[in-house]
Amino acid sequence: MVMIMSELSLATNARMVGSGEKALVLAHGYGTDQSIWDRVLPHLSQTHRVVVFDWNFSRPTADDSCGLFDDSVYSSFYAFADDLISLVESLNLKSFAFVGHSMSGMIGCIASLKRPDLFHRLILVGASPRYMNAEDYVGGFDMPAIDGLLSSMESNFQAWAMNFPSLVMDSTDPVSVEYFSKSLQKMRPHIALSLAKTIFLGDYRDVLEKVEAPCSIIQATNDLVAPVSVSYYMQKKLIKSKATVEIIETDGHFPQLSAPQLFIKVLDRVLELGSDKL
Repeated sequence: MVMIMSELSLATNARMVGSGEKALVLAHGYGTDQSIWDRVLPHLSQTHRVVVFDWNFSRPTADDSCGLFDDSVYSSFYAFADDLISLVESLNLKSFAFVGHSMSGMIGCIASLKRPDLFHRLILVGASPRYMNAEDYVGGFDMPAIDGLLSSMESNFQAWAMNFPSLVMDSTDPVSVEYFSKSLQKMRPHIALSLAKTIFLGDYRDVLEKVEAPCSIIQATNDLVAPVSVSYYMQKKLIKSKATVEIIETDGHFPQLSAPQLFIKVLDRVLELGSDKL
């Protein structure tokens, strides 16, 4: 079963796939769209009603005439969290498991603070509350590295979009590298740069200790964007949610692409842990 609903759902290309009693929302990260889940969606839709959608930044032409979005949304994850809540409300979802990849992981955490009744489980894939190193914290990037990344985007976005994927994805999977490169190149450069600043210069570590929803962190063994140390930092800070860390033996920031069968195996186990809370 595939359903397309409501004005907001149409604006985000939202789809509900499957017909199970349990609901599952999949949220993609920076530079991609809902197609990032294509390798795992057929399996998940056998047991869940799965919602996939596109964040506004992933729409290449971005006709904002609908008035549902404006560029100020790119300055804060809190605005994304509000849009997420509005979307699931428009779909009449009452309680669901949320899978947030990369930046969407912290967006889900923030949304769960605003509406704890909606999020019965958080599953964070390659997520990070802060990408910049700080005292007693290894986020993966120092300030010169971030400055260099942003400068490259600003000076020649298309060249950056062609080269960046090979740094953050499994280099032995050229199909996935090409997919991410083409996906990045579809973004509007000024929006891509604005959002990159929000992501790489942001600090949401204070959110973690407030999260109460049960939480599982899925992490690739070799992820340049979100090192393994970040996952264990998050687990330590997610005190109320009693978070667990699940390590997948794969390279890159996209385990749903580089190791879909391993990802499905871990996700099935994590979802089963929360099935009694539906």
